[in-house]
Amino acid sequence: MNVYESSQKLELIHWITELKDVSVLEKVKAIKENTMKVSSAELQSIKRGLDDFGQGKVVSHTQARKRYEKWL
Repeated sequence: MNVYESSQKLELIHWITELKDVSVLEKVKAIKENTMKVSSAELQSIKRGLDDFGQGKVVSHTQARKRYEKWL
């Protein structure tokens, strides 16, 4: 974390501690909760990736970049 990020975080912490508007606090809490959740679709995707890896169904970074270079 760089100095700018640390400064921004401290500024937000201070701002939140001074808030009087409960609706803003609820929105901040909702953002936190949504960023902490992993959907079942995401978990299934991770499991498929790990299964593929375990079965050796992988390509190198170089191969992947070559395969998708027109989109990079």
